[in-house]
Amino acid sequence: MEQRKKRGFARKAGLGGVMALGGLALAACDVAPPESVGRIIGMGWPTGITPEATAMYNFWVWVWVTAWIIGIIMWALMLVAVFSWNAKKAEKRGEGEFPKQLQYNVPLELVLTIMPIFIVMGLFFFTVQTQQKVTALDKNPEVVVDVTAFQWNWKFGYQNVAANLSPTGSEYNGVDEERTALAEASKYDDPELVKNPNPIHGMSKGDQSYLHFNQIETVGTTDEIPVLVLPSNTPVEFQLASGDVAHSFWIPEFLFKRDAYAHPEANQQQRAFQIEAIEEEGAFVGRCAEMCGTYHAMMNFELRVVSPEAFTQYIQFRMDNPDAPNSEALAAIGEAPYATTTHPFNSSRQTWDGENYVDHNANI
Repeated sequence: MEQRKKRGFARKAGLGGVMALGGLALAACDVAPPESVGRIIGMGWPTGITPEATAMYNFWVWVWVTAWIIGIIMWALMLVAVFSWNAKKAEKRGEGEFPKQLQYNVPLELVLTIMPIFIVMGLFFFTVQTQQKVTALDKNPEVVVDVTAFQWNWKFGYQNVAANLSPTGSEYNGVDEERTALAEASKYDDPELVKNPNPIHGMSKGDQSYLHFNQIETVGTTDEIPVLVLPSNTPVEFQLASGDVAHSFWIPEFLFKRDAYAHPEANQQQRAFQIEAIEEEGAFVGRCAEMCGTYHAMMNFELRVVSPEAFTQYIQFRMDNPDAPNSEALAAIGEAPYATTTHPFNSSRQTWDGENYVDHNANI
């Protein structure tokens, strides 16, 4: 009888420990894990440069911590059962061939049923919490960027810049009214002025009214990878659209990608997403993460994060020199004029010979 009580107490203590460890792990989802733990369980995730990326990284690590805790306990219980409750051990103890059967142990079965429910509920709660932080559109952006993806490059434009970052000292509205009006006119007529309705609300197949056009734009070409310049420690909104097929806007350090579609609103897609701040200055590679055709692998861009003061100077240069290339504007604020993060890949489309690698040591 005494032995049975000890076993019952040990079983309850073990189950209580599982629940306590699981609860502690899940409760810490919004807390940064120890750096050593993050490096091991992060499984190669890059270090995030936005608060949203940090939240996703922390969630990722703590989910793995929880999974490992549960896995280790379950493996331990299985091994104990294999090595302690086998026939030889039972024979030595003078017990029968079969161990005690617990399929009708109602308290144990209730615990084993309720525990997974609590674990799933906890994971669901913290998943929603992190998701809402990442997708929230309440961050009061001081810079609004229009991103247009097309086969196989990018166009970036500045739709709005807050007064504290604008060279004029007042809010900057960068919408190109003339091109916007032309795009709006394409809603019902193709460029050839031929009536040509399509299934999307009866609009023209040449409808470009959903695209945004700005006075300050950076357009990527085969010869030049586009560089998107943004200020650090500033809330930013990205407005995405595609000029043709589906693409995807991805900066690995954001730990987040967002698809870009043609006619986003007509297709029930949310084109905007916001970040609270970019917390690190420097150059970060950007890519298309949606297979979009022949030269998808070469559809790269670069995010260049500069200080707010340098960003203001950059916008001033672009306003004063509308015909100057983006490279000159970058050089004017002391930045490398061309992309530095997309090497060693060649942006040339003439790659049928398979030579898409640039050996930068060849001329040394």
